[in-house]
Amino acid sequence: MKIFEENKNKDAIVWKDKVFDYKWLLERINYWNEIILSEKIRIGTVTVLEAEFSPNSVALFLSLIENSCIVVPLTRSVGAKKAEFMEIVQGEVSFIIDSYDNVKINRTQNIANHEFYHKLKRMNCPGLILFSSGSTGKSKASIHNISGILEKFKVARHRFRTITFLLYDHIGGINTMLYALSNAGCIVTVQNNSPDEVLKAIEKYKVELLPTSPTFINLILLSEAYNHYDISSLKILTYGTEPMPESTLRNFHALFPNVKMLQTYGLSEVGILRSKSKSSDSIWLKVGGEGFQTRVVDGILEIKAKSAMLGYLNAPNPFTEDGWFHTGDAVIVDGEYIKVLGRKSELINVGGEKVYPAEVESVIHEFKNVRDVIVYGERNAIIGNAVCAKISLLNDEDHKNFVIGLKKHCNSKLEKFKVPIKIVIDNDIVPSRRFKKLRS
Repeated sequence: MKIFEENKNKDAIVWKDKVFDYKWLLERINYWNEIILSEKIRIGTVTVLEAEFSPNSVALFLSLIENSCIVVPLTRSVGAKKAEFMEIVQGEVSFIIDSYDNVKINRTQNIANHEFYHKLKRMNCPGLILFSSGSTGKSKASIHNISGILEKFKVARHRFRTITFLLYDHIGGINTMLYALSNAGCIVTVQNNSPDEVLKAIEKYKVELLPTSPTFINLILLSEAYNHYDISSLKILTYGTEPMPESTLRNFHALFPNVKMLQTYGLSEVGILRSKSKSSDSIWLKVGGEGFQTRVVDGILEIKAKSAMLGYLNAPNPFTEDGWFHTGDAVIVDGEYIKVLGRKSELINVGGEKVYPAEVESVIHEFKNVRDVIVYGERNAIIGNAVCAKISLLNDEDHKNFVIGLKKHCNSKLEKFKVPIKIVIDNDIVPSRRFKKLRS
């Protein structure tokens, strides 16, 4: 908290057009420290924080960590899975923060007795539980000794005014909050993640850093909202969570050559690695940094990290005997740099040939009148799997002519086995709450 004391008069949080400085944040953390004491919330208590980014959610998160509790952030994005998640984590106390930033405290009858909870209590260390998106299967609950995640924030880095685009219960959102606050930066919250709302906030509060996803960058381009706002304050745009179509990156960089584009890489299981893109218009990057080791085994990236989770609450131990985490991300290597091709689970095997959806999607994005595209595989009796594409259009046009033109375009850019056999026009394609493509 020393950095907060030294910057008491600086902006810490912008929420609903109201600015809260570090003096307020310190006082609010102390307020929650007293509440935790009076409510007899002890070390190792499993505390569920049902919230979005807000002043109280930030202060309460930091207070619970300071009091060595185990924190489970949940946003409304979990939807119908909330009851399942509560059962998995054995939540003992819930802090429910509404849209007005009011906090309600509920106690449950749960007894948190998982072996990882006992381990954290013995070490007197705070914990953090994050759920995977579960887009390709059941959501897994990863549990961290958050002291390992906090370690990398001890080194002072650049101070930025930053949009909290990634969610409060996402490793990227947690990383954004901790990075900004550990450097006395300011986090600017938005009430919805539409291009207009985000770009308006960048203009109004002179935001310098926007952490986001390739899907959202594509939405910015399609909406042309950038024509209505002055976003010249933006210095860095970081993107991750899914592969970036090269065509989308090229188009954005051409429009905003002065914005540094940085690809990030991280997972709920290991944290966010330090990264460096080869250039602002390149999807090749270096990953690693202090506390991280990487290796590629059979084309799949593996990571060993000091900030790695203790394990899953509801799944077997995923680490190798010597402590490496198998990411499931297929990569190719060029010296110090890697290119992430996509999840191995999303690979389409066409007669023994490998097709990664991101490559095909990038080519389709280049074609006229394409709003969005999702490439996926379907079983085929002859070739095993066939490449298929679901596409939404910017403007209505004759579907037959569009498909003929698109296939001609794909044949000029892709090997024959990568060209979609089946093309479906579906103007109802929507991204997930985490602004990732939903392939399932």
